[in-house]
Amino acid sequence: MGCDSTRLSIQVKTILALETSCDETAVAILRGHKLLASEIASQIAEHEKHGGIVPEIASRNHLVHAPRLLEGATRKAKIEMKNVDACAATSGPGLASSLMIGASIAKGLATGLRKPYLAINHLEGHLLSPFFGGRDVNPNVSLIVSGGHTMLLRVDGLADYQLIGRTVDDAAGEAFDKVAKMLGFGYPGGPEIEKRAHNGDPNRFNLPRSMLDSENFSFSGLKTAVRYLLPKLEGDYVDDLCASFQQAIVDVLVRKTIAAAQKSDVDLVTVSGGVSCNGELRRQLSNACARHGCEFKCAETWLCTDNAAMIAFAALLRLQAGFESKVTEEIDPNLALA
Repeated sequence: MGCDSTRLSIQVKTILALETSCDETAVAILRGHKLLASEIASQIAEHEKHGGIVPEIASRNHLVHAPRLLEGATRKAKIEMKNVDACAATSGPGLASSLMIGASIAKGLATGLRKPYLAINHLEGHLLSPFFGGRDVNPNVSLIVSGGHTMLLRVDGLADYQLIGRTVDDAAGEAFDKVAKMLGFGYPGGPEIEKRAHNGDPNRFNLPRSMLDSENFSFSGLKTAVRYLLPKLEGDYVDDLCASFQQAIVDVLVRKTIAAAQKSDVDLVTVSGGVSCNGELRRQLSNACARHGCEFKCAETWLCTDNAAMIAFAALLRLQAGFESKVTEEIDPNLALA
């Protein structure tokens, strides 16, 4: 159910939020426009040993890090728990064993403090992050591109989202990580591919751009093409392959996003999610928007990877709009946004 949020006046409310959807443990405290604290504990080093996320290790580390981060956040924010107006947590999508940790802590705090609880969709946190700290959520076409998700949505206001297209197999970030693993890079692989692509020729290898005439995405074929190409390559090819692979993904994302914006008749395009940290994607999408007369707005890079600040912001907007969750609400690893 949607609500008119074209003009949202954010009252001074203090939100405590937790984000534990995958392998980052995060706590944030937001008071109105001002972020008082944002604490994040990364598990990259531990999961890198295994070449990807191990759910059991992730959930165990959430239990270790969450209490410390809560204490650190309240100390940094110089606030007592009793002065929090609402508690929020990511309720999905994500790893069930990880989601359960943050949601259980937030529910317990909300119950003990007798304050509202808000279950927040992780993807909504990303979707709203380009507007972080602002008062308006203007109509836009939103590209959310991360390790587990690649999707386009039409946004008409808070909680008023229409799905345009999504990946039918691998997400863009997943393709980055899998190709990086083929090349012997560490986890996560996206930043290393971007680094190597900077010195490469994006036109050397003709890699596929799948489903260009569809609103949905597919990156599995691109990943497979790289796998079959690698045994045939010799000499100095890594930088060029990284550049060609990255350009193939950027071409698809830019073309489909611009097409969706034109079809939806909106003049604002937003992008968020971990892969939106990629500088080439930002540059080419920004340029494409300028050519087609669209405003371009992207989340700040520190808001693109998993964090609790975006969850707090989404919770603040929802609280202000009159939304509230029941503490009996269950997590949903496959929670849909639209």
